[in-house]
Amino acid sequence: MGDDVLTIALSGADNTGKTRQLGILARRIGPAAVATGPLDTHDARWAAIKKHGMGSWWFRIGPVEEVADVLATSYLRRSRHRHEGAGLRLADRGVPMLEASLAATVAVRESLSPEHAADRARALLEPYSHDLKAANGHERGVVLLHHEDPEVATARALSHEKNVTSTYADYQRHLHHQIHRLVREGRFDEVITVDGRPVVAVQNDLRRRLHPYTALVPAGCLPGVRVIALGGMSESGKSTAGEYLRTRHGHARLKIGYMLDEAARRTGVDSPYAIEPVVRAELLLDSLDRYAAAHHFLRRITLESLHEFDVTVELRRMLGDQLAVAYIETAAELRSRRGLTDPDDMLIRDTVKASRGAPKISAIADTVIDNNRSRLALERRLDRLVLDAAWPTVTPPSTPVNALGLPVPLEAFLTALLERVTRRPDPLIDLLAVTGSGACGKYQHGWSDLDVFVIAEPGRTIELHQALTQVQSELGAVKLGLTVLSQAECRAGAVTSRLLHVLTLLGAGSLLPQWVRPGLTIPAPPLADDVTASVEAGVRSAVEIRRQLLKGAPDLRALFKVTALLAKVLLRFDRTEQSGDNEALHLLVTGQDERYGGLVRRARTDRTAATALAQLVLDRWMVTMPTTEEAA
Repeated sequence: MGDDVLTIALSGADNTGKTRQLGILARRIGPAAVATGPLDTHDARWAAIKKHGMGSWWFRIGPVEEVADVLATSYLRRSRHRHEGAGLRLADRGVPMLEASLAATVAVRESLSPEHAADRARALLEPYSHDLKAANGHERGVVLLHHEDPEVATARALSHEKNVTSTYADYQRHLHHQIHRLVREGRFDEVITVDGRPVVAVQNDLRRRLHPYTALVPAGCLPGVRVIALGGMSESGKSTAGEYLRTRHGHARLKIGYMLDEAARRTGVDSPYAIEPVVRAELLLDSLDRYAAAHHFLRRITLESLHEFDVTVELRRMLGDQLAVAYIETAAELRSRRGLTDPDDMLIRDTVKASRGAPKISAIADTVIDNNRSRLALERRLDRLVLDAAWPTVTPPSTPVNALGLPVPLEAFLTALLERVTRRPDPLIDLLAVTGSGACGKYQHGWSDLDVFVIAEPGRTIELHQALTQVQSELGAVKLGLTVLSQAECRAGAVTSRLLHVLTLLGAGSLLPQWVRPGLTIPAPPLADDVTASVEAGVRSAVEIRRQLLKGAPDLRALFKVTALLAKVLLRFDRTEQSGDNEALHLLVTGQDERYGGLVRRARTDRTAATALAQLVLDRWMVTMPTTEEAA
């Protein structure tokens, strides 16, 4: 190996995770990466130092000149050591850490201020400065900080220790101040603040920063990937859940046993179940990382199945919020009846799982799914699990009824209704929002309906009906389109494409409700999900347009509105959002020919124009369908 081999030196105070991060990176890179090894393997004097007590020598009996010499010699010999066939060297602590640790040491031993300790350390290292500068020039230095504030960082480092002496605490405080000084001086190429982040998040950050220096370092570690790990006893429904997540939500299904076997084969481990759980979890992470990198388009993965408590704890520690643990709980009698294997075989497998701590996983799971009911109930719980991660929640702001600009009778109806359904201390509803033309200032008397969206629990339906009956007369001849959903249906995504659109608008703040129960949060589906789901509305609209055209004398109002809906769907897939009926129709058809604009202007009152317009929009819909020849 020549001098052109890059050295990645990862520095940081105690308990920042340096060793683990380097281990995960080395395992991922493979044989091309070689660890430079601990400093104490590069100087024979360390053996005697350890024999008499490292702490005693370091902080009391070893002359500071000797401490400096042993440390500097170890750093330099490590930097000169060559490993045949290596393409990348990975070092735990770079050259700047020599100065930081020595400065912290003399600060403790000689009661120096951080500034004087830094000067003292530089003086002690002066005899080695030329060689240290050369060694530092071959390194790409990365430092991990617990926190941007050295005092907070010190507290976090010490919180990981079971027993802390006053000397060690003082050393850590000085060490953090010295490391932060070096950061301010620009002595590291990259600075990463851990700040309590999961292992994988830090590893992804590390790789993202190192990849520009060498292609041997992958560009990331599971960036944007969400993992659902399924646990439960034998025949509890894990495979059924995994298959539903694959077909409904696009998860890739991965088997833990296979992933471990592959990792063991790569690393030469004879029996992956004989090694420590933390190592087993890291092997599993390595396989998961490799799979995700090879299938970069995947963002959702299931792991089947968790049956080791200790490994689950380690996976959670490493993946953090990227991992959701779902434990599927099913009664033994039902598992036996649903299972495809012999009941005795199920009991044997249960015994193995229990010995590995599988039942305890339910205590740390993000969700425990009761699978003693129907398959439909299982699927709705899985929907909620996925969407809780995919859809953020918001607390929507509200706007008063009189801000909508509705006709006086409709304003009076809504005001009276809200007065009855929002009475404290026990409101009947959680949210009420006017939707459609009434929400955007385009209500037309005699043409528009009053569309209202309500979130309320099913148990309040009768009381809600009674309140409506009391104020119904205020509406006159206006048709009320009232839609009521529960919070559970919203969060599980058990909604039509139209209602998903309403939730998207509410979540984005494009639609403001007229009343919101204090503290209510609602799911905010992203626009991409809304657009994808709108295909369903397009299908229904195309069917309804034909139904109207086949009448011979179509309902003019119904034909116009369904034609406008189909136009909005078509525009959405051209990345154009248009809420107004006239505007959507005009934009769609005049894109073909400006003369079609006249059809839009006449379509509300002229059946012939409405029919021609509907046929134009339907033709645009049909252009998106494969021809008979293409289908063949």
